[in-house]
Amino acid sequence: MNTYQNPLESRYCSDEMLYNFSPEKKFTTWRKLWLALAEIQKELGLDISDEQIKELREQVSKIDFKKADEYEKKFRHDVMAHVHAYGDAAPAARPIIHLGATSAFVGDNTDLIQIRDGFELVKKKLINVIKGLHSFALKYKDHPTLGFTHFQPAQLTTIGKRATLWLQSVLLDLEDLEYRLETLRFRGVKGTTGTAASFKELFDGDFSKVKELDRKLSERFGFKKVFKVSGQTYDRKIDAQALEVLSNIAQSAHKFTNDLRLLQSLKEIEEPFEKNQIGSSAMAYKRNPMRSERIASLAKFIISLATSPAMVASTQWFERTLDDSANKRLSIPQAFLAVDAILLIWNNILDGLVVYPKMIEKHINEELPFMATEYIIMEGVKNGGDRQELHEIIRQHSMEAAKKVKMEGKPNDLIERIIMDEKINIDKEKLMKLINPSNFIGFAPEQTEEFLDQEVNPILLKYEHLLGINSDLRV
Repeated sequence: MNTYQNPLESRYCSDEMLYNFSPEKKFTTWRKLWLALAEIQKELGLDISDEQIKELREQVSKIDFKKADEYEKKFRHDVMAHVHAYGDAAPAARPIIHLGATSAFVGDNTDLIQIRDGFELVKKKLINVIKGLHSFALKYKDHPTLGFTHFQPAQLTTIGKRATLWLQSVLLDLEDLEYRLETLRFRGVKGTTGTAASFKELFDGDFSKVKELDRKLSERFGFKKVFKVSGQTYDRKIDAQALEVLSNIAQSAHKFTNDLRLLQSLKEIEEPFEKNQIGSSAMAYKRNPMRSERIASLAKFIISLATSPAMVASTQWFERTLDDSANKRLSIPQAFLAVDAILLIWNNILDGLVVYPKMIEKHINEELPFMATEYIIMEGVKNGGDRQELHEIIRQHSMEAAKKVKMEGKPNDLIERIIMDEKINIDKEKLMKLINPSNFIGFAPEQTEEFLDQEVNPILLKYEHLLGINSDLRV
């Protein structure tokens, strides 16, 4: 253990996302692209034998990584290193490997495949977050809780209604993700500067065959769309757009954990805390929101990463420069790995959220008397009172009650004060019924039900096949 380990790999993300950006996935995809290129070129009339195709196919997954590394040290060129390693394994096919192509043929097309497949993995975990939030919102749609604006007590809402706000952000992220998946284009076969000059030579100037090669190869790798024009590389805005999607997901996750950490501080709702989990090495009683804090930390990393491909896209020169390469190798995989980790943790939290109704009730009771004053004034006016006189009486009682709470730490006795004040003409029994928290939540339950039914349920039905994941934390 004497070399640096990326914690995204060693601590946080899933095996499937790690595989998506692994050398094995990358370089077997290179070979699949070379194989498909040769097969379609043969279909379109180039002199490529069945034996050559057979050799290429047999060696797709049999990569000698050590030999490829040796070639790269010699050539200082990763694509040519793998061309030679593939040629050693398939000697009959050596002359036609990478025929007419440039490095971006395998490099860029593989990047696009990894982005697409990464998005699909993200989508699965995002759908399960939506399911978890849906279940939580439905369960607590009627349960009153203190609302906050500026983190100051405000009108009541319900626990379920607050969860719909988290859900709304995630639905926007899903829409964005779906759009990027639907419109993602393959680079295809474009040549060294995007003119397909080498393929013009190979097909004796037949542009229709070059277009057919481009179309068939893109379809073979599952892409509905292909860039009609490019330089040597696909438009680097694709990378910027991809990381914008991941950044948006990170933002939503961070907002959720901000709220949850505040709620945990209020002792109203807590993230899961395992039997043998230690919150603090010094303070044995602590239950730190470790999961939420980890999400927040990873989210900041992703949001900051999103600027890298944006800068790359804006500073490319003409048909291509290579100052994108090292940046892409770092920013794109790590952003996907970090989002994958966030979604695993988020699902883990939602599997075990703990709600403390008595603490929520306590906080409501501390503030509800103040919120009920407008209703009390209106009731007093109905019974013949003067609105301005009632307002002043209740204002004075409110100030005294607040003083007792803040300066003496005593319970809020505003309602008792109002009941005892003979100048306030109101039915005391009716008053006690009036201050039931359920009378102060507006249409929160109805809004929650309608939102879940009309906005969320169709998504869960559409992606029913993606529901169910293992959300256990690695550490």
